[in-house]
Amino acid sequence: MSAAPGNPQPKVFIVDDDPPVRESIALLVRSIGLEPEEYDSATEFLDAYEVDRPGCLVLDVRMPGMSGIELQKRLIAAGSTLPIIFITGHGDVPLAVQAIRAGALDFIEKPFRDQELLDRVQEALDQEAALRRRQREIEKLHERFAELTQREREVLDFVVRGEANKVIANRLGVSQRTVEIHRANVMRKTGAESLAALVRMAVHSREPAAG
Repeated sequence: MSAAPGNPQPKVFIVDDDPPVRESIALLVRSIGLEPEEYDSATEFLDAYEVDRPGCLVLDVRMPGMSGIELQKRLIAAGSTLPIIFITGHGDVPLAVQAIRAGALDFIEKPFRDQELLDRVQEALDQEAALRRRQREIEKLHERFAELTQREREVLDFVVRGEANKVIANRLGVSQRTVEIHRANVMRKTGAESLAALVRMAVHSREPAAG
């Protein structure tokens, strides 16, 4: 699986070995202006999927060859955050519950109501879009904090702990005025509008960006 450049539109990936079911879901997805991509096996999807492509996955639990559960495991191992909606038969509910515990968004039993599936798909796309926005914000924070000098980082660490300028100056062996200058530089470089905002940004900047 490779990363796709640019900013493509989200897709609804449909993986089911039953052509009528697959085609029915695709038609339903198109009816609300979304773009489906159909695959008749987990292996076919895995070979074609690019990690950075946005969207959601409508996935059958039981299929010949690689199962939906195994595909979910492969995607998680590859670092994918693609939301998954499992389609299950009545006897597959225990497997679907297992999939939920592993991070799937939901499972829907066959036969399902059209609106139920559409609601879950929209929820999945909204969730995925929110996650991507969050990752972009974290990446921007990483870029901003990377501009700080070593001394500015030291001052920031003390600020995040709630230390006063005088205490920071004593700890670092510099003047209080020097600490104030460093703090001002940190605020400017990070774009923080207040001390509270700076602390929040510092905490979030330590979250890993998508790799």
